[in-house]
Amino acid sequence: MAERSAALLRGGISATRATFLELFFDLVFVFALTRVSQRLIDDVSTHSRDPLRETAQTVLLFLALWMVWTLTAWVTSRYEPEQAAIQFVVVASMFGSLVMSVAAPRAFAERAVPFAAAYVVIQVGRPLFLTLALRGHPRRAVTARILLWAGLGAVPWLLGALLPAAQEVLWTLALAWDYIGLALGWPLPGRGSARASGWAVAGEHLAERYQQIFLIALGETILIIGLTYSGTAFSADRALAFTWSFLTTALLWRIYFHRAGRVLAEAILAARRPGVLGESASWTHLVIVAGVLLTGVGYELVIAHPYAAAPPGWPVFVAGGPALFLAARARFEYEIFGRISRTRVAGVLVLLALAPVARWLPPVGALGLSALVLAGIAGGDALRARGRPLEEPASPL
Repeated sequence: MAERSAALLRGGISATRATFLELFFDLVFVFALTRVSQRLIDDVSTHSRDPLRETAQTVLLFLALWMVWTLTAWVTSRYEPEQAAIQFVVVASMFGSLVMSVAAPRAFAERAVPFAAAYVVIQVGRPLFLTLALRGHPRRAVTARILLWAGLGAVPWLLGALLPAAQEVLWTLALAWDYIGLALGWPLPGRGSARASGWAVAGEHLAERYQQIFLIALGETILIIGLTYSGTAFSADRALAFTWSFLTTALLWRIYFHRAGRVLAEAILAARRPGVLGESASWTHLVIVAGVLLTGVGYELVIAHPYAAAPPGWPVFVAGGPALFLAARARFEYEIFGRISRTRVAGVLVLLALAPVARWLPPVGALGLSALVLAGIAGGDALRARGRPLEEPASPL
């Protein structure tokens, strides 16, 4: 029994690259991110009675989906993804994520039960299955504590789905419980914690998964650009907005992968405790992906209203999305090289200064200015890197 359990763990012969099954799993999150973006667009562009409240609801749904994705990524970095049992866990999580994504647009209405039930089945079912599969192995203690935390967190999720009047409060508490458990290592009285930072993980694999979810987020913005532009009457104004949108996405890609984004795998492999850097990078990529999603929402608003009055709050997406991305990317620079990227910090400040004055500009003009800020950062990166070899990572974590 112990040998069978040990076979589920990653060993020296495990593939360091993401498997095709994991890439298949990510296809669900292409769809999931489009549902999150569309909810945000509806929150600000429809005649909502309380857009801030509905935006907060969308953020909660995004964080729930992110929890599923990131824990699945850690499972396949800690366990052998070629084993049938682990593949079952991934496929089951994939189906549950698809149910959550389908329910997300109306998750605070008539689809609350499907969303909560799918989330609970994933979060409870994954550690339950692994706990049973790891019988006789010491690593079972980690999955058992995760199972206990997930089981307690399931209560407010399900109660919130059944009690609409208390749904927002209960789901907020449930999500906070799940994230506190993840951040603190699912502590138990008298038994300490088991933080992910102390886990043995496949560093190259985990780095690749973070890079892939970033590319998925960029792909979602490409879908927004194409679908929005193809669904409107062609005009010079919209063509300009279309061009600025694509250029902005290309610049986000360039800024992310410059230096730090390329050597993430090497940094995790070289770290004395790879789990520490892996855990930190997980939180950083949550913010990076959120920034990309906000930027993509701005694309749709600007392409639809390049010079006309866009829905209130559009500068938050056009300038705030790139600013959030740059702030997280500056942290990423520190995680990999132990330094503060002054150009990225300066870019954040310029974009934050642009946001309040952008409402007096045509939306397409504000998007163009945001793109120019990003272009300045990308250009500075290229000039500093010219003729210099690729730096070795020097993570302080």
